[in-house]
Amino acid sequence: MPKISQFFRLNRAQTQLDFVDVNTDDDLPLFLDPYGFTQSNDAWSIQCNEEILSFFEAVLAAIRAGDNVRGRSLLNNLGEPNETCLGLSLGRPAGRGVGRQQADQLFDKIATSRAAQSGLLSELADCELFIPFFGADKISDVTTNIIRRHLIDYTVAQCDLHRIPLHDNVASGMLWDSAASRWTNRYVTLPVIDGRKILLVPKASVRWNLAFSHSDYYNQFVLEFLQAEHLRQDTALVETLRNGRRRVTKKSLKELHPLAKDFLAAFTDQNPEVLTRYKRLLKSPDGVRDEDLDQEFNEAAFAQSLIDQLPLIDAGNASATRFHHLMIGALEFIFYPHLIYPVREDEINEGRKRIDISYTNNAHQGFFFRRRSEQRANALKIMVECKNYQKEMANPELDQLAGRFSDVRGRLGFLVGRSFDNRERFVARCRDTAQANNGFIIALVDQDIIRFLEFIRDKNRHQIDRDLERRFSELIN
Repeated sequence: MPKISQFFRLNRAQTQLDFVDVNTDDDLPLFLDPYGFTQSNDAWSIQCNEEILSFFEAVLAAIRAGDNVRGRSLLNNLGEPNETCLGLSLGRPAGRGVGRQQADQLFDKIATSRAAQSGLLSELADCELFIPFFGADKISDVTTNIIRRHLIDYTVAQCDLHRIPLHDNVASGMLWDSAASRWTNRYVTLPVIDGRKILLVPKASVRWNLAFSHSDYYNQFVLEFLQAEHLRQDTALVETLRNGRRRVTKKSLKELHPLAKDFLAAFTDQNPEVLTRYKRLLKSPDGVRDEDLDQEFNEAAFAQSLIDQLPLIDAGNASATRFHHLMIGALEFIFYPHLIYPVREDEINEGRKRIDISYTNNAHQGFFFRRRSEQRANALKIMVECKNYQKEMANPELDQLAGRFSDVRGRLGFLVGRSFDNRERFVARCRDTAQANNGFIIALVDQDIIRFLEFIRDKNRHQIDRDLERRFSELIN
């Protein structure tokens, strides 16, 4: 079976897509990490994290109340999510979620675990450290179940962006309702391949490994703490070397305390500061790169191909769709992972097509991070309008884009067109818009997009950030 992009004939490479372009016949060994959502401050991740916290708190509340019926019922509704085609299944995707026959067993493991009884368990990610047989694949599948509602919304938005056909009246699967603290279901619209519904998953949200690792916690934190304690107490495990240095080997500690999640729970119950330090120093694994998902991907060659394609598209309404199609992919390629979750709105003004896209600002450094952090721009989202006009863009186009700004969305946008008759005059108009407190608009035309692509081709991506900073300074100075 071809990848999603091939099945729907999107003519897109992975680098032009915000979602993971999976092969629906094989699971891709990627995971949704619940901890990752706690480390992102975009609205989508915050909503997903709230759902995960809500569900796990409901499970823990049932355990504390001794309500086994409620607890088992919560876990019984965690199906095996094959719709994402992620995980470790061999052959045709078959998620390792909590099937009904496993639910009672899993509930008993959690309920009787020392971690739950002592209060160590506070979030779903903790299960990787303390609950036996609850590893990355199962945690990812449970996470998928809990955030299914948000994955459906994301899937529909991406299908709208790329014109992927949707089927009506598709059974959603169980949906977690955090407000009512219960499972529901409904009929939704989703893409379908060979009779199977498909959920698209953002590249920014998946990881090759979970952040929490019981083996890392054991080897790098627990054993090192025990080494220091045995040295302090001068126990029988202390060895004295010829040079007089004293040591306790990890090998001897492993013989005394073999790796087991029950041991980690008991140890942490007595030494909670070690877990606190582990979490404080923990770094979420890097997100996936396009070259990891497509090992044949050549970034420089791809940048050059876009450089070659752009001048071949004529300005004007007749070629507007081709231009918009190219720019959607080019902007994803240029600005990911700083800008994610593109959402499309089509409009036609006076017979001329334009495409409006909003991106979520996911930057952790650089130009977009600075614009999100400062009050004047408050760029939580980035508004983009693409116009394939034959004439130069003018005040009406600036007003249209400025009209999309708000305190909730932010006040930064890109107006993407083909060329300037007079660049200085247009920048002056953008400066006037900024000085009137109507927002910050950076105009990008063909030569700007090509320059960004040349930076990428020549392995100078960092120059894009500097160029954007220079353009922003033109609006405020």
